[in-house]
Amino acid sequence: MNHPPFNPLVADIAPPPIPEVMGWARDYDGALGPLIDMSQAVPGYPPHPDLLAWLGEMAASPAYAGYGDIEGEPALRSAYAKWSGAIYGADITPADIHITAGCNQAFFAAAMALAGPGDMVLLTNPNYFNQATTLAMLGIATRTVTCDPANRFLPDPAKIADAIDERVRALAIVTPNNPTGAVYPPDLLAEIYAICRRRGVWLIIDETYRDFLPPGSGAPHGLFAQPQWRDTLIGLYSFSKSFCIPGHRLGAVTGGAPVIAQIAKVMDNLQICAPRAPQAAVVRAIPALGEWREANRQVIAERATALQAALAQRAGWSIGAIGAYFAFVRHPFGKLTSTEAARRLARDTGVLTIPGACFGDGLDDYLRIAFANVDKATIAKLADRLAS
Repeated sequence: MNHPPFNPLVADIAPPPIPEVMGWARDYDGALGPLIDMSQAVPGYPPHPDLLAWLGEMAASPAYAGYGDIEGEPALRSAYAKWSGAIYGADITPADIHITAGCNQAFFAAAMALAGPGDMVLLTNPNYFNQATTLAMLGIATRTVTCDPANRFLPDPAKIADAIDERVRALAIVTPNNPTGAVYPPDLLAEIYAICRRRGVWLIIDETYRDFLPPGSGAPHGLFAQPQWRDTLIGLYSFSKSFCIPGHRLGAVTGGAPVIAQIAKVMDNLQICAPRAPQAAVVRAIPALGEWREANRQVIAERATALQAALAQRAGWSIGAIGAYFAFVRHPFGKLTSTEAARRLARDTGVLTIPGACFGDGLDDYLRIAFANVDKATIAKLADRLAS
C-alpha cells in the first residue's frame, strides 16, 4: 500500500548511528570475550544511592504529578544558577535558566528560537551529529568550519570569522567536544566569543561534559563573567552525565531574559515542562553530591589514561584528540572507510566504535571511542583485541 509522502526534511536524514552500530554487534561470535561497547556516551557507574532514593521519593509524590512551570522548577533554576555562578565566577541568576528534557532538547529549542528556514547556523567539522540533524529537520542551513587534526581538532578563529555572513544567525560549539574530546582553552573561547559579538551572531556553547575536565583545570572559561554576555551567549548543559541519569532526561539553557522567553514558547509546544521528579531530586543532589561527582571525574580521567596506554601498544593507531568521555582515533586501515573499519572491528574483535564519517566530511580515517562506560581493566584488554 502506498502511503502519503513524509516530510523530506526528516525522511532524507540517515537513521541514527547508535542503533546501527549496536546491530553490528550481532555479527560478533564472542570468541575474544565479552563485547566491549565504546560507542555511546553513557556513565559506566550507577547514580549515587541517595539520588536514587530522592528520585523514587519525588516520583511517588503527588506534588510532581501535574504540570510544572515551563521554564523549570524554581528551586532547580535557583540551584543550578548558584552552582554555575560559582563554577564560572559569574553573576548568573535563576531568571537566566531554562530547564529542558535533556541537552538535545535544549539545543533543539535554542536553534528553533534563533533561526528559521533560510537562515544558517555554523558548526565545526567534526560536529555532534544530533545537532546537525536537528538543524536539517528544522530547515536551517549549516556551514561548517573544519578543525585541523594537526591542531588537535580545535577551530581556527580566523576561519570562523570568514564563515560568518548575513545569513548566519549563530555558531554552535561543543567543549569538551563530542566527538573528538578536544577541550577548548579559555583564551580560544574568549576569541571566538569576541568574533561572534562583533559580527552580531549568537554563540551557543554546549558544555554537556563540563564536569569532566581534567581535575584541577579551574573554570572552563570566563564568558559568563563578561558584562554583556546575555546579548550574545547561550550555554547548554546536561545533568545526564554528571549525575548518571540519562534516562531521566534533564538539561538546562543559560541565557538572557529575551532568550529564555523565546525558548519558553518552543518548550510549551514541544513538551510543556521537563520531567518534574528528577528536577526536584537534582535540587538536593547539586549541593549534596559534590565529592561524589569529583571522584567520578577522577575515574573518567583514569580511563582516558588507560585508553592512551592501550592504544600506544598498537602500531598504526593514534589519538587525534582526547578529553572528557571521548577520543577521536585515527585507525590504521587506510583502504577502508570509517564505517567499514568500525563494522569489521565490531564483527571480528567485539569492539564497538562510531565511524568518523558520522560526524562530518573527510573523517573516514577516524573512529570515535567513548570510554566512560568501560572500566580500566576492560580498556586494558583493548590492545589485545586490536592486535587480532
